[in-house]
Amino acid sequence: MAAPGYGSPTEVDKQCYDGSPSVVCNNKRTDGGHQMAAQKVKASTAGEKPYRCDQCGYSAADLTILVTHIRTHTGEKPYVCGECGYSTGDRSNLSKHMRTHTGEKPYKCDLCDYSAALKVRMDRHIAAKHNDEKPYICGECGYRTPFTDALSRHMRIHTKEKPYKCDQCDYSAAQKSTLDEHMAAKHTGEKPFMCGECGYRTCLKSKLSRHMRTHTGKKPYKCDQCDYSAARKFSLDQHRIKHTGEKPFMCGECGFKTTLKSNLSRHMRAHTGEKPYKCDQCDYSAARKLYLDQHIKKHTGEKPYMCGECGYRAAQRSTLSHHMRTHTGEKPYKCDQCDYSAARKSHLDEHRTKHTGEKPYMCGDCGYRTARHSYLSKHMRAHTGEKPYKCDQCEYSAALKANLDNHIAAKHTGEKPYMCDECGYRSVQKSKLSRHMRTHTGEKPYKCDQCDYSAAQKGTLDIHMAAKHAGEKPYMSGECGFRTTQRPNLSRHMRTHTGERPYKCDQCDYSATQKPYLKRHMAAKHNGKKPYMCGECGFKTARKSNLSRHMRTRSGEKPYKCDQCD
Repeated sequence: MAAPGYGSPTEVDKQCYDGSPSVVCNNKRTDGGHQMAAQKVKASTAGEKPYRCDQCGYSAADLTILVTHIRTHTGEKPYVCGECGYSTGDRSNLSKHMRTHTGEKPYKCDLCDYSAALKVRMDRHIAAKHNDEKPYICGECGYRTPFTDALSRHMRIHTKEKPYKCDQCDYSAAQKSTLDEHMAAKHTGEKPFMCGECGYRTCLKSKLSRHMRTHTGKKPYKCDQCDYSAARKFSLDQHRIKHTGEKPFMCGECGFKTTLKSNLSRHMRAHTGEKPYKCDQCDYSAARKLYLDQHIKKHTGEKPYMCGECGYRAAQRSTLSHHMRTHTGEKPYKCDQCDYSAARKSHLDEHRTKHTGEKPYMCGDCGYRTARHSYLSKHMRAHTGEKPYKCDQCEYSAALKANLDNHIAAKHTGEKPYMCDECGYRSVQKSKLSRHMRTHTGEKPYKCDQCDYSAAQKGTLDIHMAAKHAGEKPYMSGECGFRTTQRPNLSRHMRTHTGERPYKCDQCDYSATQKPYLKRHMAAKHNGKKPYMCGECGFKTARKSNLSRHMRTRSGEKPYKCDQCD
């Protein structure tokens, strides 16, 4: 065999090959040892790439580069991380990977405090944050970016191209990260990235990075017009529109306008009824992937987010964030027309309708209008009879989740975690305890804007408004002409004609037309419980209404007024 020259691939002595692709052994010593010649075999002419891959035609100027390339065909990954088992075919990749363990970020921005573990991230940071130039523009919608790859990904929104194909099913995706998520969720189940604080696992490193901010409180995305900061760039983008006020995307059906095209797409499903996200374990389908993700956790029981204060666990990060405000008392959502503030944005949105009077969501069957889309969705179930919330221990189903929670506590677990310190009353729901507390405090937060009437519950105020001011009683019995302001009242009334008694006692043959009657029966005949107690004298009763009447003997309150005398 001819001696290897610079123009041909050099033979690598397998006995002295130590896994370092840049080292080639050409010299042998007479004492049996080896002289390691750390020489790179270079092309004789600048720009020449004499080393060719015989499987794909790839060529390289350096033998070591070719050796690394060949591993993409063989699958060989000789470089292994001692911390987590990560392996790679390229030594430089291992060096970069090790920075995830050491926290090293050698690339420093000379214009701000940002630092990065990889040079490519530094280049992107400088282009995005310090260079105003965004030369790459979408011809469809005007989107601009400093990066060609970002424009390529964006264009798939318009072209619907999904180049990343799953090799195990028909699924395809516009982005590789989306395919990786699919593979982990549907096929491999692999979630290699784990949070050391709470055990949360994910298939994407970027998701772990975002998750860690729930523990660190870090909010790296800063608004340049106010003090707002966010843990996610998407949240900052949404916030910035508050400054511009721009809402370029409009629904042709109802005039709804939004700042994001994705919001419009989701909104349109409210008109079309489309629910493209299907559960592969039951018949559930959803209009939004977020809802499907939430639903799937009912099957897995996964609750990766935990409160460090009380041990409360949640299936969603947003739920944990809302929960934390019960400890901190934080109410970040402020009304710009009064002093009201709220812990949740949905509560603020609901409150604002008191100022505007706007009720944009209308039922096409009965004309019911509401300020919130979620209320309309719940209302529609009264017409469709849909009961999407299923009990996993019996055949019970409910139109509202609150009703299912009540059922599970009453029939299966018996759990009532919310307790009144005044009288020992216990409830399945925190909202019920809040309403109960008003029987002790006398608080009546719901005010009539046409007279002095006030109520402890919103439903009571609604009844007052319909009966005293609107005079409207749209629900009528076809049997006797009875009219009422509320549909549930008509349903209860109709049982006097049909004789239906849907509420059954599980300890005797008693049945009732209304649930309160069954509760009263249970308390009097079977369990002997008297959960309602007067804090003044110790009087106890099985019925809340009895306690309310009793309390008036203590307070002297006489709420029923004669309209013809004093």
